[in-house]
This record gives sequence, structure tokens and C-alpha cells, in this order.
Amino acid sequence: MDAFHAAELGRAAMMMVLTLAGPMLLAALIVGVAISLFQALTQLQETTITFVPKLLVVGAVMLVSLPMIGKAMAAFMARIADTIITGG
Repeated sequence: MDAFHAAELGRAAMMMVLTLAGPMLLAALIVGVAISLFQALTQLQETTITFVPKLLVVGAVMLVSLPMIGKAMAAFMARIADTIITGG
């Protein structure tokens, strides 16, 4: 395996991580903004109120996206195994 193939494999791994973590991060961002807006409107400045809704939403999004995550990781591992078998 030369440097180009290693860099391409690293780029593909980073893109997969961003693709798989993106929905959960986006859901946490949306919930965080909504709760911040609610806190600003009601003048309720409690810092711990954001954790439980974010945790529940991120957990729900993770459960919904688990099949996609499994398929993507299996395909990536198959690609890595093929690269190892063929020697580069």
C-alpha cells in the first residue's frame, strides 16, 4: 500500500465518521437551539435543563439510525479487508 491509497483510506474513514455522526450532532444542535430559545423567552436560566432532552433525542436518533450505521461500517470493513487481501 502506497501513500496515496493510505490517504484515500483515511479520507474515506473521516467521511464515514462525519456521515454517521452527522444526524446525531444535527439533532443535538436543533434541540439545543430550541431549548436556548425557550430559556431566553421564559428567562429560565438553568444550565442543567438542556442535558436530558438532548440525551433523549440523541438516543432516539441513534436507535433509528443504527441499521444505517451497521451497513456503512460493514461495507467499510469489507473494503478494508479487500485492501488487505489484495495487498494494496
